[in-house]
Amino acid sequence: MVHSSARRHWWGLVWTLVRTDFKARYHGTIGGFVWALLKPLAMFLVLTLVFSLVFRSEPTYKLDLLIGLFLYDFFGETSKTGITALHARGFLLSKAQVPSWILVVTTISNPLITITVFCVAVVALLSAYGQPPSVIHALLFVVYVSALGTIAMAVGLAGSVLFLRYRDLNQVWEVVVQAGFFVAPVIYPLGVIPERFHFYMYAWPPTAAIEFSRAVLIQQHAPTFRAHVDLLGLTLAMFAAGLLVHQRLAPRAAEHL
Repeated sequence: MVHSSARRHWWGLVWTLVRTDFKARYHGTIGGFVWALLKPLAMFLVLTLVFSLVFRSEPTYKLDLLIGLFLYDFFGETSKTGITALHARGFLLSKAQVPSWILVVTTISNPLITITVFCVAVVALLSAYGQPPSVIHALLFVVYVSALGTIAMAVGLAGSVLFLRYRDLNQVWEVVVQAGFFVAPVIYPLGVIPERFHFYMYAWPPTAAIEFSRAVLIQQHAPTFRAHVDLLGLTLAMFAAGLLVHQRLAPRAAEHL
């Protein structure tokens, strides 16, 4: 009975944090949640004007770009908000018995809502053009987005406790995310890069999620079994590392607020 009551308490806390974060982020804005969608869409319009002529031989370039932008924005936004989560919600650590990981994980709510809306929209768009993804391909797309979100959350778990000790971390990660935008094949097809460099590009987590998503949604074929195993291994390894760092440093997090 106590266990059930405690579980309801944590779920209630999670819902409160998610709702509060959503309201705080868009309070006082005219566009509200629409702004979360306009940022990658604005980038899409600008980059389409610039690069459509360069890659005009790629018939699916615009859709490839749209998928890449939204997935990369999801990764960057999730990881960056996760890193500063404990600092932003530090008062809950010192005044209430709240597991620190909950404060980090709930920051994914806004990026998750945005990417969910995008997933529904892109499937509807493909269906409208007579190229609806099969159920298996749609489910695989969800798996890739989930893997990307898990990796970003792992960065947030580790970064949130490290940021309390090293306040330059968020600035460093901002630079990494900006540089990584050009490492991941967001604005260019992966095929323009010599194959001998592909291994290094896939070491940057968003690359696999972006390329696999394009494969199942646009090209309508699934990557190889080995590719899925590699993605699963990378996801589990990064999540385990992020969780380990968080568990080791979180007990003394309140001391560094």
